[in-house]
Amino acid sequence: QVQLVESGGGLVQPGGSLRLSCAASGTSSSFEAMAWYRQAPGKERDFVAALFSEGRVTNYDGSVKGRFTISGDYTKNIIYLEMNKLESDDTAVYYCTAGRLPPGWDYGLDYWGDGTLVTVSA
Repeated sequence: QVQLVESGGGLVQPGGSLRLSCAASGTSSSFEAMAWYRQAPGKERDFVAALFSEGRVTNYDGSVKGRFTISGDYTKNIIYLEMNKLESDDTAVYYCTAGRLPPGWDYGLDYWGDGTLVTVSA
């Protein structure tokens, strides 16, 4: 059974940085894609960033481009999300998702973690 476990969330001040990690277990195959989504209080879950094509290609939502960086090791099914210049609007539960490469990023991938909370507040 595939499991994704996120870590690294916490409380950070506006303008600060945080690094999230996601590690997968329960499979010996590499996922076609891994990605981060987030869900702010009272809002729907939204796409943040993705890593695919054996880790060679990235995609970002416009709201985080230039501030967040996704990276990872596709052979180990691990991804990271380096978040800089954090803003209060970045406060959300951040979810890791992995699986087959989707045609679009609206709905996520096959497997999901339970999420890690990031709170940006002074």
